[in-house]
Amino acid sequence: MNTSEKVAYVKGLAEGLGYDNTSKEGKILAAILDILEDVAHDIEDLEENAWDLGEAIDQVSDDLAELEDIVYDEDEDYDDGECEGCPGCDGDVDEDGEPVFYELTCPACGNTITIDEDVLDLGGIDCPNCGEKLEFEGVEPIEDEEDEPGKE
Repeated sequence: MNTSEKVAYVKGLAEGLGYDNTSKEGKILAAILDILEDVAHDIEDLEENAWDLGEAIDQVSDDLAELEDIVYDEDEDYDDGECEGCPGCDGDVDEDGEPVFYELTCPACGNTITIDEDVLDLGGIDCPNCGEKLEFEGVEPIEDEEDEPGKE
């Protein structure tokens, strides 16, 4: 039995007892029963909303899991130097099969940005932080720390 059914049962008991709703006590009892009925309906609405939100969260969680599988898929094969389906990658990879990225620091604002081969080929872009024109001359690929001599 849910809350609304329980309130209806108590309301029926009160009416069955023949309480006088014109007396002081009867008016209070009638008001309390009306409030209980409203609270029971509110609880049902909240339970329904919570169920709907739970369903929506489950759907978002499933969608996020699919995106994580796409973005963080570690089963991708780079053995021939060709990238096989990285989002936004056109196949520019280093000798280990990893995509090549470049790091720039804006001389105007000091903001550091990371770009790929496609953006580097443009020859320059505006700094996303301050709008300063950045030219790509002599930009070197980012080196992994483990690749540097003397680092372990």
